[in-house]
Amino acid sequence: MKKTIELLKSATVRFAGDSGDGMQLVGEEMANTSALIGNDISVLPDFPAEIRAPAGTLPGVSGYQLHFSSTDIHTAGEEYDALVAMNAAALKMNIANLKPNGILIVNAEGFSDRNLKLAHYEKNPLENGSLDKFQLFSVDMKTLTKKALEELNLGPRVVDRCKNFFALGMIFWLYNRPSDHAIQFIKSKFKNKEELIEANIRVLKAGYAYCLATEQFATSYEVKPADLPKGKYRNISGNSAVALGLIAASEKSGLPLYLGSYPITPASDILHELSKYKHFGVKTFQAEDEIAAICSVIGAAYAGALAVTTTSGPGLALKTEALGLAISAEIPIVICDIQRGGPSTGLPTKTEQADLLMAVYGRNSEAPLPVLAASRPSDCFETAYEACRIAIQYMTPVILLSDGYLANGAEPWMIPNFADLSPIPVAFTTDPHNFMPFKRNEKTLARPWVVPGTPGLEHRIGGLEKEAETGNVSYDPENHNYMVHIRAEKVERVADLIPKTVIDGHDSGDLLVIGWGSTFGSIKTAVEAKQKEGKSVSRIHLRYINPLPKDLGDIIKRFKKVLVPEINMGQLIKILRGKYLLPIEGFNRVKGLPLFASELEEKIDELLEKTEL
Repeated sequence: MKKTIELLKSATVRFAGDSGDGMQLVGEEMANTSALIGNDISVLPDFPAEIRAPAGTLPGVSGYQLHFSSTDIHTAGEEYDALVAMNAAALKMNIANLKPNGILIVNAEGFSDRNLKLAHYEKNPLENGSLDKFQLFSVDMKTLTKKALEELNLGPRVVDRCKNFFALGMIFWLYNRPSDHAIQFIKSKFKNKEELIEANIRVLKAGYAYCLATEQFATSYEVKPADLPKGKYRNISGNSAVALGLIAASEKSGLPLYLGSYPITPASDILHELSKYKHFGVKTFQAEDEIAAICSVIGAAYAGALAVTTTSGPGLALKTEALGLAISAEIPIVICDIQRGGPSTGLPTKTEQADLLMAVYGRNSEAPLPVLAASRPSDCFETAYEACRIAIQYMTPVILLSDGYLANGAEPWMIPNFADLSPIPVAFTTDPHNFMPFKRNEKTLARPWVVPGTPGLEHRIGGLEKEAETGNVSYDPENHNYMVHIRAEKVERVADLIPKTVIDGHDSGDLLVIGWGSTFGSIKTAVEAKQKEGKSVSRIHLRYINPLPKDLGDIIKRFKKVLVPEINMGQLIKILRGKYLLPIEGFNRVKGLPLFASELEEKIDELLEKTEL
C-alpha cells in the first residue's frame, strides 16, 4: 500500500507509562532530535510524586509531552495529536486530552487483566469500542522487542526495558524523524556496555521498521524546520539555564561561584548541574538541611564569593530566619526558589506559582529584598544572571523565582555572546582610611564589601540592629527607624535599573493582561489569538516583582480593564491592587499544571464583553 506524507505546521506528542518505562528518556530524545532538525519545541515532563509507585497503578504514571512546530510556539500544547500509552493506567490518565481522530499507540501487553484492574477499568478499552473515535494501533511491543533481540541472549528484564525505544522508533517513523542523534545518544549513555548499545539500537530500528512494513499506518507526518533567528542554539531546560546563568555571572564578575544547597524537588538538578563545573572553579556543597545550606552561603558571600542557594517552597520557609540575617547584615546572596505545588509536601513534582507572597513578604519584621521571576526555560539564564548582578551591585539578598514547569521544561536557546552580557563590576573595599562598614554608596545605597582579613578593615557584623555607618550595635529608636527605611529605599532603588516595560500590543485599550513567571507562554498564545481577531488586548510580562517597574502604574491606568492570570489563588493581584488601588481582575487555576491558553481566551472574551456593555 502506498504511504503518504502529510505536512503539518505543528504536532503534540505525549509518551506515558510506568515510572520505570523510560518515557522521560525517549520523550527527551524525541525533543532533542526535533530541536536538532530546526523545529521550535516546548516540552512538559510529568513525573509521579512517589519515588517508585506500584507498577501499573494510576499514581505511578510518568509522562513526557512534546510540542514541536515549524512556527514560533510558546506552550507544550493542550490536546495531543499522538499518544503512546504503555499500559492501561497511562491510557486512563491521558486519554481525555487526545484529539478526536488522534493517533493512539498502545502497548498491548500493558492491558492484561491485572493491569486493567489496577487502572480501575471494568472492561478492556481496547475491545469495548470506547476508543473508536481515535486511530487506535495496538502493538505487542514486548513480543516484538523480544524477537528483535533473540540473537543476543539477554535476560528477560533487560529485554523488557528496551521496549521504550521500540515506541520511539514508531514515533520517529510517524513524524519522519532521523535516528542518527538517538543512536549517538544510546552509544553515549551505555558506553562500556556493548550489549545494551546493540540491544537498544536494534529495538529503535525495529520500531521504525514495524511502521514501515505494516499496512496499519497509511500516513506519516512531517513538520518542517521553524524560521528562527540565525545563531547557535542548544536545547535547554530551565534548571540548566539557571546553572549556566550563575556560571556566566561568576565569570563576568570574577568571583568564585559557591552553591550551598539541600536536595529538594524540583530544584535538585541545579545542584547536580553545577557539580559538573569544577573546572570553572565552581564549588558545590550538599548540606545536611536547608538551614545549613543558606548559612554556608551567607558565610561564602561574606568571604567574597558569588554565593547561591537553591530550594523549593518548603525549603524557602526553613531558610527565612537566616535570610533575615543576610538582609540585616546586607550580604549579597541569591536564593533560587523553584516553586512546586503545596502546602507542605504538597505536589512535589507538579508546578505552581504560590510562593510569590512568601518571597516578597515572608520574613519577620521589615525585611525587603528584590524578587525576580523567570518566564521561560531559556529566560532562566538571563534572570539568574540579573539576580546575581543586582545582589552584588546593591549588596542585598535576591530571590529568583522559577517553578517546576520551567525547571523541567525545555526549548531552543540561542547561546549568547559572552562579551554582550551586562558587566558585573565588583569593588572590594581595601582602604582603611575613614572606613565605616555601613557607609553607603550614594547611588545604590550599598554598603562596602570587605574580604575578611583585609588589614585595618576589621568590623562587627551580625543580626542585631546596627548603627548607621559605624555598624555598632544600636538600640536607639531613631536609628532603627532610619535603618529600616534605608534598607527599604535601597531595594526600591533597584527600580532605577529596570528597563522600560515592553507592551505587546497597543499602549492603551480595552484590556491589559499582566503575567509573571511560567504563565508567559499561555498568556502570549491567548493574547496573540485575540489580537488576530482584532480585539483590543495588550500584554506585559513582569520579570521584576519587587520593586515593580516605575512605569507600570501609568501603563495600567491607560486600560479599561486589567487581568492577571496566575497558577495560585491570586498573589500578584494582591500586590498590584495594594499598590495601585485599582479593581484588577484575576484568572486563577491551581491544578499542578500550566494554564491552558484556550481557557484564558474564554476569560478574555468574557471581560471584553463586559467592557462593551
